[in-house]
Amino acid sequence: MCVRARDVFLQGCDASVLLDPTAANPQPEKLSPPNFPSLRGFEVIDAAKEALEKVCPGRVSCADIIAFAARDASFFLSRARINFRMPAGRLDGRVSLSSEALDFLPPPFFNLSQLVDNFKAKNLDEDDLVVLSGAHTIGVSHCSSFTDRLPPNPSDMNPAFATLLQSKCPVSPNFTNDPTVVQDIVTPNRLDTRYYTNVLKRNVLFTSDAALLSSWRTARKVVENALIPRRWESKFARAMVKMAAIELKTAANGEIRKMCRVVNN
Repeated sequence: MCVRARDVFLQGCDASVLLDPTAANPQPEKLSPPNFPSLRGFEVIDAAKEALEKVCPGRVSCADIIAFAARDASFFLSRARINFRMPAGRLDGRVSLSSEALDFLPPPFFNLSQLVDNFKAKNLDEDDLVVLSGAHTIGVSHCSSFTDRLPPNPSDMNPAFATLLQSKCPVSPNFTNDPTVVQDIVTPNRLDTRYYTNVLKRNVLFTSDAALLSSWRTARKVVENALIPRRWESKFARAMVKMAAIELKTAANGEIRKMCRVVNN
């Protein structure tokens, strides 16, 4: 799911994040600071593509594989509570630029206004923002993404949670010393509503997570997702399908790659 989100916010849902560096383009999306080295799992997409090419060559795009993988991950990580059909037919893009990751991916220090504008640019609304933020209930983050919220810096983080994070992170993380911590200390490997409980308890890592409580509109959505059974799961399914339809490529600027890491000749 992380690969999926970081793909969509740049060139749309077109698998541009999978492209490797080349002599002509030494800095693709996957090597940009927001993605490298934290973004992983490319070999899973490669394996799926190889298997599909053996049985139906040239029919299934890498972009579709990412979308299907996100669908399946949602199903298994939620213990079957999130189950939806994902439309197919996407084409793969031919452009992948590191600079665009810095320009378009919402960073962890964004406030609510910046987040809303960032999502609006991709035709996603405020509800989509709150719903898709729930994916932060799984995965890990490098300490450098949130140490600006740890003492002695001011923040609204739960002091006990801040103390726990300080025990796991260096004071000044750098490229050679930047450990990771789980984003959800309660159910780190389950796609569930625990994220929203963590937001309400101020046990979240990022400024962008805490920002959801800075407006009554988004705060109300956080409470609803935390307390109303199955509401978030159904909304998350719809938001995932909506996100997968962003800025789809056409035959004029897309293709079905033979290998997901390189464009066709």
